[in-house]
Amino acid sequence: MAGTLMERASLHPARSQWIELWNGKYALGWDHHGTPVFRYRWAPGGLATRRQLRAMRMCPGGQEPYALLVWRNGQRWAWLYRLDLAKPSRTASPAQLNALDKAMQARRTCGQCYQVADYCIPTSDGRCVDCQTPAYADSYATAA
Repeated sequence: MAGTLMERASLHPARSQWIELWNGKYALGWDHHGTPVFRYRWAPGGLATRRQLRAMRMCPGGQEPYALLVWRNGQRWAWLYRLDLAKPSRTASPAQLNALDKAMQARRTCGQCYQVADYCIPTSDGRCVDCQTPAYADSYATAA
């Protein structure tokens, strides 16, 4: 999608222009069909990606993306959201946390010996490493 989204937009620094932001300030970037586009490290303060919002324990809160951040000549991109419209993320209830603990314990329980491992059991086999090892040793012994 990045190729089709940015195929007509020139990302050359000489084509950049001053774009007026929501707060009345200006920043260097491009206008792509009404959406501000900024290069990597050119995005003004007050904007953040979803991952940055998540790290701040926030979410977009239903707002539409305000701008686009592009790098690697338009091959990579991310939406930018306004921080002043972002909302705090919801905290999980004790019942939700309990359900997540049970689900993680089920992912760590071996399907053959029913021991709880310190890691998630692969879903392809459903067995822990200790239960898989004899089966692999038998298959190598018969092949040799």
